[in-house]
Amino acid sequence: MIVGLALLAVIAGIALRTWHIGTKPMWLDEGYSAYAASKGFDFLWQVVPRYETHPPFYYSMLRCWSLLFGDSLVGLRSLGWACGIATIPVAGLATREATRLLRLDEARSGLAIVFALVLAAFLPMLVDMTHQVRPYPVMILVMALQCLMIFRLGLRTRAGQPLRSGEYAAYLVLLALMLWLHNLGVLFAGAMGLAFLFVCARPGWDRRNWIAFIGGHFLVLLLWLPAIAILADQAPTWIKATWLRFPPNNLAYWIEAIYIVPVAPSVVAALALTALAIAAMLRHSEGWRLLGALLSLALLPLAASLLISALISPVFIVRIMTPLGVPALILFAIGAASLRGQGKWLGWGALILLLGQMAAVDINTRRALPPEQWYQVVNWLKARMGPGDMVLTYPNEGSLPFDRAVKDLDAGIPSNPIPVAVPAINVGGWYPTGSRGVVSLPRERLRAISDGPAISRAPTVWLIRMGPWTYDKGDVFAEELGRGRTKVDHLSSGVIDVTGFRRSPR
Repeated sequence: MIVGLALLAVIAGIALRTWHIGTKPMWLDEGYSAYAASKGFDFLWQVVPRYETHPPFYYSMLRCWSLLFGDSLVGLRSLGWACGIATIPVAGLATREATRLLRLDEARSGLAIVFALVLAAFLPMLVDMTHQVRPYPVMILVMALQCLMIFRLGLRTRAGQPLRSGEYAAYLVLLALMLWLHNLGVLFAGAMGLAFLFVCARPGWDRRNWIAFIGGHFLVLLLWLPAIAILADQAPTWIKATWLRFPPNNLAYWIEAIYIVPVAPSVVAALALTALAIAAMLRHSEGWRLLGALLSLALLPLAASLLISALISPVFIVRIMTPLGVPALILFAIGAASLRGQGKWLGWGALILLLGQMAAVDINTRRALPPEQWYQVVNWLKARMGPGDMVLTYPNEGSLPFDRAVKDLDAGIPSNPIPVAVPAINVGGWYPTGSRGVVSLPRERLRAISDGPAISRAPTVWLIRMGPWTYDKGDVFAEELGRGRTKVDHLSSGVIDVTGFRRSPR
């Protein structure tokens, strides 16, 4: 019966990851991914590093994927969809190896595996990231695979077998992959290395094992050096001009969203399952090794990102830290399966409470409106534009999700990014959000653009601005376009602001 329920849960998890995968428009960051993936590899490895802090590896992966499965909305999102579905069974396999490290009996091991499958199917952030045309779903799968490799290597070294093996080679590849997927991949890689030491480094390791350990990690470091150079070149601009803020009052909500669901009953259930898991691990002679590994994987990247946000520059903590849900769910699964007899209902009850909250959030999230309603913007413009009208996007990055929405709807509305298409490198101005690809211009430059022949001839100019309070403080560009023109219509949708300026009759 339990296996049947787990199978149903996995099917539901796949359905949640498929629901609305092709109906909601890409938002800004996804537009960046789709734009980069539409370019050749020379652009990805020569131009992208000049304006992106992230390594170009994910964009190259997405480029290869689009060549196989197309560059439609579903085609691009199918990479995250495939990674999201693959994460479910991999999390179950990693949990099986963790229970073998604990020497749990077959019955409790089987329960832990089933519980892990169900949690992986419903954990809201794992489900939500599946739809992102961003590196996060790939990073989540890499974390799940790395948990599996680390625990298998722990079993291998406990049995006295040499470290050099296929599992160790896979561990090193996954370590390098995480480093190249994101500019903060080093936080996850550091936690992976510490977790590896917890379960694998043992008294009596011979010289060959230490050579394999040091040599393998040194090779990964060498492979990472180009990504370090990209980060070192881009980070100063980001740190100096980032628009992100680090409000500590949101910290509890962020942490709850990463691991569970940000509601009080889920917090109580998660704490109960964690306490049960810790107690189960400490009952075994080497349980501290698994406990240290899981806590390192689940907590260290978050702690490091909080320090970076507080002391250096804020980062997107919630989205970046979503891979931490994998070691957390393994911990929860072991806690739920740890007790026998009547005591088992304590763990099972906490798990059921947690899953109920997760399922509700999953359904509400899938039903919710997209964060940026670009289809609404395109349809609104299509109903109002006349012959010869122009669409301007300021800053230029607004063209990325807009053009993507136009393509999805086959609307045929070209956009004109101001001052030039992404990236706006060496065009003058300043970078309010730290990206060298997106520039804010002084009034005289905006006036010259507004008075240019193409814009002057357009009957109506439609200005799309994203976050005008950041790039167009004081509505400078809107004022310049309004000289000799009449404001005819306006749409405000979240961070998207659209205003029409019709040429006044002479």
